[in-house]
Amino acid sequence: MPLALNRSLLEADPEIAQAITDETRRLSDGLEMIASENYASRAVMEAAGSVMTNKYAEGYPGRRYYGGCEFVDVAERLAIERAKRLFGAEHVNVQPHSGAQANLAVFLATLRPGDTILGMDLSHGGHLTHGHPLNVSGMYFNVVTYGVDRETERLDYDALAQLAEKHRPKLIICGASAYPRQIDFARIGEIGRSVRARVLADIAHIAGLVAAGEHPSPIGCVDFVTTTTHKTLRGPRGGLVMCRAEDAKIIDRAVFPGVQGGPLMHIIAAKAVCFREALDANFIEYQRQVRKNAVALGETLSEAGFRLVTGGTDNHLILVDVFTKGITGKAAEQALERAGITVNKNTIPFDANPPLIGSGIRLGTPALTTRGMREDDLRYVGKLIVEALSDVDNAGRQEFIRRKVREMTQDFPLYA
Repeated sequence: MPLALNRSLLEADPEIAQAITDETRRLSDGLEMIASENYASRAVMEAAGSVMTNKYAEGYPGRRYYGGCEFVDVAERLAIERAKRLFGAEHVNVQPHSGAQANLAVFLATLRPGDTILGMDLSHGGHLTHGHPLNVSGMYFNVVTYGVDRETERLDYDALAQLAEKHRPKLIICGASAYPRQIDFARIGEIGRSVRARVLADIAHIAGLVAAGEHPSPIGCVDFVTTTTHKTLRGPRGGLVMCRAEDAKIIDRAVFPGVQGGPLMHIIAAKAVCFREALDANFIEYQRQVRKNAVALGETLSEAGFRLVTGGTDNHLILVDVFTKGITGKAAEQALERAGITVNKNTIPFDANPPLIGSGIRLGTPALTTRGMREDDLRYVGKLIVEALSDVDNAGRQEFIRRKVREMTQDFPLYA
């Protein structure tokens, strides 16, 4: 018997329905502080769960390899035009399934196997796709890494320039997944031009801040800009590539048919919704609050004696050195999880601990800001974190904090 279109998930698959219910409860009752996570709006989720998931649409609007694409073409064109307005980009490809595939498309468009790339070291705050040996970027290209200054823990642009001059890379990758300070995209663009290298800015973490003018934009400074559409952009999970008009053809060919087949049209529709939301003036105030909340959280932890990598933050995240308190990042993550606070362990620059242990934790404020929390709320959250980490093996204390977390979250309902 065919499955009825109106059959509920609970009836069709009670196990998955229960998992979704449990995840909703976890999100509602806890504090989500992973810097790369956020809460998409109901409108974004409605688009992502729409009938557009049924449509194959290989190719681009007006140039598809399938019939019946007139309405998904509308959605993709809207996504493209809204992204152009949001970021001030000449050309946008909204089809990448993820930030990693967006980066891969740029590699395919600009590099050949064995070419030299210059990327930020993962342990200093970079990303796997910027040249890590276990990633395709590290397997197929000759990778030279740059990092931060040992004393300041900030990007050393002079050292980066020297490496570029010495190794003459074909592509320089900038952007980070765990760097709490502004990135000087204009300076890196100049370095790239001085050695005739193309430059890719991966703004996956800070895209929302960039769109709102809360972080300098790489558009116009570098050749290619990639991002995810979740994180600070608060959209569906997906990727995006932006470039100058002159590079449009090589990027579009690299995305399809280069690294992908059929695009996810339901996700592209949800991206369009996300970009419309980000074009609203309220989005600018939201991003400002994200930064204010990160500063307030960092100040609270610093006052309690925790060392912040670089001494603070300019963006949505802070990187906390917990090892100076005799705690590993792994132990801190687990203790906070038991207290209802979700974070991730993270290496810090020049870390002596392996990645799966780490000396730090990475904390972000986008999700809590989406729930409506402001500076005083993040100061309270900071105190809860301090209390939980004061004795990481005290399960009773963590359960007590978990109750406090539940009480707090009642004032900030999720999807009310």
